Amino acid sequence: MRVLDAEPVALRADFKDQSRSVIAAAYTATGNLPRARARLALLGDPDPIGALNAQAQRSLANSQSDEQADQLAALASALGQETVFKPTLAPVTQTKNGNPIPPTLTATLPSSPPDLPIQYTETPQAIGTLASPSTPTPRPTLTSTSTPGAPFSLTGQETICDSDLPEGLLQVIVFNSSRRQIAGAAIIVTWEGGEEQIYTGFKPELGNGYADFIMLPNVTYTLRLGMGSDIATGLAAPSCETNGGASFAGSIKLTFQQP
Repeated sequence: MRVLDAEPVALRADFKDQSRSVIAAAYTATGNLPRARARLALLGDPDPIGALNAQAQRSLANSQSDEQADQLAALASALGQETVFKPTLAPVTQTKNGNPIPPTLTATLPSSPPDLPIQYTETPQAIGTLASPSTPTPRPTLTSTSTPGAPFSLTGQETICDSDLPEGLLQVIVFNSSRRQIAGAAIIVTWEGGEEQIYTGFKPELGNGYADFIMLPNVTYTLRLGMGSDIATGLAAPSCETNGGASFAGSIKLTFQQP
């Protein structure tokens, strides 16, 4: 049985690792911490920060992508350094006439967590720290998890008439030059009056380099990769028929690869 929409909490441990990598890559690109926190919550980790740090250490120990480890550690650091005010009550004191003075509220900040042992590569990621009121915290720079090099080429475009798939499904698969699928690749879909950005890797059961988008009827779309690629234009849900003659909106599958 082909699973199309599994709940993130039900994924295997290795698929959860892939999901954390994609979430960290998306946070690095957008700086949207609330969205990253919400996506991590779907994985059901008892300690999301600990899970991110542990995966970053595993990635370094297994000689995997240093950039990926940096992104995981940066997200863990950002989550751990969120400002939390803990109000405390001052002790009750007495005046000379015996009347008590009402307690006052004071706020204390948690101490900064220790720096993480991160090994930076060619493009170090910014890791936020608690800054003084006069010093703004730098935002992360826009990066992607794809390998550096030439922009991506549109290597395949296929019309699919499969009534088992959602109607109007636009599927995108992204490969690097070694024909390995890339997670965390930004994909920009535009149409008249609208635009949406999606990322590969959020459905690891369908592939690390897989992403999809639902096309509306009678709408024409344009698609490109955020890090540079050929542009696919004139995309619209194809008209298909079942064996019984019933019409439905088919799907389109696009394949991009780095030369």
